[in-house]
Amino acid sequence: MRVVGILLAAGRGSRFGGDKLIAPLRTAALGVPAGTPLGVAAARNLVAALPDSVAVVRPGDDALSRLLAATGVRLVECASADDGMGTSLACGVAAAADADAWVVALADMPWIDPATIVKVADALRAGANITAPALRGRRGHPVGFSRLHHAALAALTGDLGARGVVEANTANIVQIDSDDAGILADVDRPQDLRRSDRW
Repeated sequence: MRVVGILLAAGRGSRFGGDKLIAPLRTAALGVPAGTPLGVAAARNLVAALPDSVAVVRPGDDALSRLLAATGVRLVECASADDGMGTSLACGVAAAADADAWVVALADMPWIDPATIVKVADALRAGANITAPALRGRRGHPVGFSRLHHAALAALTGDLGARGVVEANTANIVQIDSDDAGILADVDRPQDLRRSDRW
């Protein structure tokens, strides 16, 4: 069964102040040294779990694209990335349309343990339609989708990502109990670049 990782890395980081995904992490975590660009750390974790992975980027984001390419992901330029996360996800699914399932990760979440990503992929291989890790009952990322959802994912637009697909299938989601606090930790502001004790 071919499970492909999709890293969504096409946002502009406007709340962060721009260029979020090349901002350096301020502390080391999961074997990733301090100073590693945020998006690179997320890509390395995804590739460590799923070597067959793509990263969706926006046109002209050359600095980030070079950094991500060095991690081993296949780059997918999404011409309509500014339309939102859903559009970017649809681009990623289209680029890996022959996959049996996809694990969707966010490039601003650099602290997800690769072992957690493996568990999500394994749940898909075991027959889950949608699956995600959960910490103390709170669902996090990444989220895995079986081929059953190909049409819905490929048709996504706007900025809600796959939220509509997930909400329409709540009863069928396989939650994986996890102690990985990284599944809930994203970076919105510069101060979030330092992994804190609460994670």
